[in-house]
Amino acid sequence: QVQLVESGGGLVQAGGSLKLTCSASGRTLGGYTMGWFRQAPGKEREFVAALSRSGENTYYADSVKDRFTVSRGDSWKTLYLQMNNLKSEDTAVYYCAAIDGSCSQYACRDRHLYRHWGQGTQATVSS
Repeated sequence: QVQLVESGGGLVQAGGSLKLTCSASGRTLGGYTMGWFRQAPGKEREFVAALSRSGENTYYADSVKDRFTVSRGDSWKTLYLQMNNLKSEDTAVYYCAAIDGSCSQYACRDRHLYRHWGQGTQATVSS
């Protein structure tokens, strides 16, 4: 079973960038579909981005498309979320999560399909 730990959150001004890291232990990320989700105060946890099990396909929420990039490290033990041109509405706790196996680009957006979760990292964007 894989364990996930996020890092890289912090405080940044609007228009700035942050790079979040999700480190895996127990198992590598091979065989998992990986996702990033976020949760702002008083709101439900929402889909941000996903990387297919093969690593060939990426999916993004419309709100972050063209600003965020999800990728996997060469060692297959790390997942990244590069966040550029950040906005105040991006402020949230960011979680990485894993699905055992594959999912369609639509199913990958459903947080209920993700079995493994990290503890989250706070990203705060000041306006």
